[in-house]
Amino acid sequence: MGKINSLDKVVLSVRAIKTPYELDWMERSGKQHNDLLQNIVPPLLKEGMSEADFVAVLFEKMIKHGYHGVCRFSMFQTEMVVGQIGFGESSLYPTSFDGPGGAYGMCPAVPLVGSRERKLKKGDLVFVDIGFGMNGYHSDKTQVYMFGGKPDEETIKAHRECIEVQSRLASLLKPGAIPSEIHNAVMGELSDDFKQNFMGFGGRQVKFLGHGIGLNIDEPPVIAYGFNYPLAENMVIALEPKKGIKKIGMVGVEDTYIVTPEGGRCITGGGSDIVVI
Repeated sequence: MGKINSLDKVVLSVRAIKTPYELDWMERSGKQHNDLLQNIVPPLLKEGMSEADFVAVLFEKMIKHGYHGVCRFSMFQTEMVVGQIGFGESSLYPTSFDGPGGAYGMCPAVPLVGSRERKLKKGDLVFVDIGFGMNGYHSDKTQVYMFGGKPDEETIKAHRECIEVQSRLASLLKPGAIPSEIHNAVMGELSDDFKQNFMGFGGRQVKFLGHGIGLNIDEPPVIAYGFNYPLAENMVIALEPKKGIKKIGMVGVEDTYIVTPEGGRCITGGGSDIVVI
């Protein structure tokens, strides 16, 4: 009797390279995603609203903007309706989710929905890390806002350094490049000071700088140590350099890129400064 083995890796390797049809839907998603975070989100933030209140109004706007209604993950028990939302220090709070950001969540059993207790106040950093998707295909993007005040110099500097890291990573997303070598090269360029609370906060730090995306938010390839299969044209990767700042929150960016011979081509607008509201 023949041996039966899993075909998961074979299927995922085929899915990693997107067809023109798939790229078209992902680009549509990326365009709507960027418009949502740049133009629709800022007026939604009101003093005194809870994180859960914000998630509720944001979900309504996402649906009306073409969103297919759910962020699908291959990670165990990680399907999300919207994404990770955090006001101030909430975005540093540890969760089971394998990502740089955190959240207080609704309760321990439901950690990936906004808190009912944490209310928005002036001077809060607002961390919005959400997936978007149309017709089954996703984009991934993060935008940081400052509500009712201006970020201090430390916060601005850390955020802009994350934008620079993202730009450096994107320049290396070319066919034939090795994900682990990209990861090691970029991490090797960072100062020891910047690495403190980079890609997490405190004792919690993720081991990747970017991840493939498509029918699921988390797909291969992963820009991380140990991923040695070369990139190919039309793979799609979300790059998310982020850094936690004590008592302030998580800063940084995330955008979705298509692998091309010229480097990553962004389909979600590109990393932008903290939006002051």
